Amino acid sequence: MEKIAVIGAGASGLFVAGLLAQKGLDVTVFDKNEKVGKKLFITGKGRCNLTNLCPPEEFLKNVVRGDKFLLSALHGFSSEDCVAFFEGLGLKTKVERGNRVFPSSDKSSDVIKVLQNVHCSGVNFSLSNNVKKIEKLENGMFAVFAQKGEEMFDKVIVATGGKSYSSTGSDGAGYEFARGFGHTIEEIRPALCPIVLKDWFVGTLQGVSLKNVSLNAVADGKKISQFGEMIFTDRGISGPIALTMSSLVNRAKNVELSLDFKPALSEKQLDLRLLREFEANKNKDLSNVLKNLLPKVVAEIFAKAVGLDEKKKIHDITKEERQKILFGLKDFKLDYGELYDLEAGIVTSGGISTKEINPKTFESKLASGLYFLGEVLDVDALTGGFNLQIAWSTAYVCAKAIAGY
Repeated sequence: MEKIAVIGAGASGLFVAGLLAQKGLDVTVFDKNEKVGKKLFITGKGRCNLTNLCPPEEFLKNVVRGDKFLLSALHGFSSEDCVAFFEGLGLKTKVERGNRVFPSSDKSSDVIKVLQNVHCSGVNFSLSNNVKKIEKLENGMFAVFAQKGEEMFDKVIVATGGKSYSSTGSDGAGYEFARGFGHTIEEIRPALCPIVLKDWFVGTLQGVSLKNVSLNAVADGKKISQFGEMIFTDRGISGPIALTMSSLVNRAKNVELSLDFKPALSEKQLDLRLLREFEANKNKDLSNVLKNLLPKVVAEIFAKAVGLDEKKKIHDITKEERQKILFGLKDFKLDYGELYDLEAGIVTSGGISTKEINPKTFESKLASGLYFLGEVLDVDALTGGFNLQIAWSTAYVCAKAIAGY
């Protein structure tokens, strides 16, 4: 019976381990944590966004790095397959806005339970056991050197995750294992993380949320736009559209950001709205009109940012000043600083070069019998269940290659 070591008890590690054990292989999962699925537990704000049921072509548009490399895997085990799989384990699911799939209970712990107790019932777990080194011996076997001793295996699967949220165990160890076998590690960058701004008003707006706005960027000359919700932090911006933007600009050398507060209105329509507001409030201060268009604290900042006195009477506002307001509402400049550090990234961008991995088996092209799955690879996607689906798909295709699953 073949002995398989799986390093990492996260999504892809648990998934591949269960599939292989069910085919009669002797599988041991190593993890430095005292329990499995530590990062899985916090995904989707603790609700675990399992996958996304959008069409395959739409799914691939949400893959930032590695879309072509993942094509075979995502067709080999699709988001529909994922839902059917978890339902088959007894986990009821539901589909929410944007085709996002969650457990009906809204508890990530339920996902971990069915993976560990049902799917992985035939798996050996070696927890609180940090793997320090992997070596391939002359006889083709692998020696796994862990905190609790050395063990021999026929094959090794590395599913250690990236380097973000290190408190969950993702400390970049997988990259070091890969380097030991001559693999190239593409530059590690934070992804799906908040953005630092250098604007004077940032701390003042902490906690202020904006809905139905457009965050626009010019990143190394490329225009990018994201519509939806964002929130100001103590250092910059976060929320869905800021997190998405971070993944799209994280390798750009020059980034310019701006906000469109009223993306549903054209400049002409917004100008007509301003004229109506001015007419109805002509004897009031500018602040009164701005509060009808923006949250109060944002309105105060906005007036200063476009160079106007918020106490100025509407009947004294010139056409040129009205234009300043109009352009400010449609193109409010934000001074981009940098991204938050890796710790703040929901996922890690970069990793083991996909050129050195077989996309149909996830076996290393440099060391036969060695496999890499999920986030440790140079693949990442946007929020909405896409990154977890990559974990499931890479694990399934790997298990199929090893055990004819």
